[in-house]
Amino acid sequence: MSDTSTAPPLDLDGLRAQVPALGEGIAFFDGPGGTQVPAPVADAVGAMLGSAVSNRHGPHHASRRAEEAVAAARHAVADLVGGVPEGVVLGPSMTHLTYVMAGALAKGWAEGDEVVLTRLDHDANVRPWVQAAARAGASVRWVDVDPATGELVEPLAAVTDRTRLVAVTGASNALGTRPDVAAITAAADAVGATSYVDGVHLTPHAPVDVAELGADLYALSLYKLMGPHMAAVVADPVLLEGLQPDKLVPASDAVPLRFEHGTPPFELMPGATAAVDLLAGLVPGAPDDDRRTRVVRSAAALEASEERVFARLLDGLTGVDAVTVVGAPARRTPTVSFRVAGASPRETSRWLGSRGVAVSDGDYYARELVEVLGLRASGGMVRAGVAPYTSDDDVDRLLAAVAEVADGARV
Repeated sequence: MSDTSTAPPLDLDGLRAQVPALGEGIAFFDGPGGTQVPAPVADAVGAMLGSAVSNRHGPHHASRRAEEAVAAARHAVADLVGGVPEGVVLGPSMTHLTYVMAGALAKGWAEGDEVVLTRLDHDANVRPWVQAAARAGASVRWVDVDPATGELVEPLAAVTDRTRLVAVTGASNALGTRPDVAAITAAADAVGATSYVDGVHLTPHAPVDVAELGADLYALSLYKLMGPHMAAVVADPVLLEGLQPDKLVPASDAVPLRFEHGTPPFELMPGATAAVDLLAGLVPGAPDDDRRTRVVRSAAALEASEERVFARLLDGLTGVDAVTVVGAPARRTPTVSFRVAGASPRETSRWLGSRGVAVSDGDYYARELVEVLGLRASGGMVRAGVAPYTSDDDVDRLLAAVAEVADGARV
């Protein structure tokens, strides 16, 4: 994790007060699958829905409003991760955008080429590349995972002079493991390969700078960081200019528009901007600070806050004899998977749900990882993730419910 010792304090109570869903009394630990939405984000979406909005390219203000909303969302995402608006591709999901990018990149692959994938990744950063490689006649080289630690095993050794693409997660959606992305992308760059980083589960929990990570293409999902259901891929516009995705003939061939299929959800664009603005405003700063500066400062404060809450969660789980925590990564985001002896993951999550605690169970699309761990036949794992609004009381509710399962409670 980054150094959070000097991060300014986060007003957790103030943030929680802005999330209406918390009023329903649920302790949400399912943030890795999607976070709850603060009122300013919902209000921004509602205001757009209630305004005059038309499709783009029209000679009137309703059309210009749509154009301006899209442009603002691009700027917001760029400020979020240190990119440039001209390199921000927007879409409905990271999975969708990864398929688009895989199709475009694979047009330059041939028999004998290789793509490097990891068994730690969400399937959205696996299957599009596997399928694209198969169509191109390229082969896949796998980076394995140490089942004991949840860490990648010698990822740099998988990169060769035949590598055309390296796809790696910024943080595991199942275990929270944070690989050394900068080292991996540097290895890819050294052989002229493209790096594709799945930042969906890193971006909500730490300051991100795509240049420091060395990512050629960086993917993220807004709904994992209290935004609406949309996603983005951030890249150097020069790289995007060299790619030709499949598209409709009348659709724009400009970058980044050529990668965005169909009419975008204009009503969600202000929600994306509002989510980034909310993050940027989590801690006070100088009035003349730009949004990127404010985002980095607030993200550091958020990381520090989540580290503290997560330590309480992890210590509590490891203190229950019947609980097995899966993996022990040295560097992680605040996500943990576990199992309770004598109860299936579904039984555990169902009991927690009956106690007003929301968790996930199964493989959460980390299919390759669950196979490595040998847990598929027994139902996978239970996952608990700390979100920006998670409190100590939430953690205590989860731990109490887990203790009940350990004592034999079932639904």
